[in-house]
Amino acid sequence: MKHLYMIKSLAIATLAGLGIAMAITNPSQSDYEEYAIAQLTAYLKDNTCTQTLKDGDNLIQHSCTLLVDVGRPQLQKLIAEHTNQRGFIFFSIYRTELSISPLLPAYRFETVAALQKFYTYQIRK
Repeated sequence: MKHLYMIKSLAIATLAGLGIAMAITNPSQSDYEEYAIAQLTAYLKDNTCTQTLKDGDNLIQHSCTLLVDVGRPQLQKLIAEHTNQRGFIFFSIYRTELSISPLLPAYRFETVAALQKFYTYQIRK
């Protein structure tokens, strides 16, 4: 009986400690925005500038990556304005909907954040 009580107490203490750690390390909206802009600029550089323009010359590709870098503050503002956060005690869910122009496809990203980490689990075009 004593061992069972000790095991239960240890399990409760461990779960409480994990819950406290998760609550303390739940990332903020600004942390998410930094993560999102890093992911978006990497995607644009790797996919749009490199793969889409691979038949073009290097000058166009280089100009494209420079344009992404120069437009980073505007992209960050766009992300901040179009992100909804649902904050829970232990984690947060972020939904970002980006539609730059009616001529370009709109994107919707859903990301869960916990323990100072982000996991984008859904991307819709």
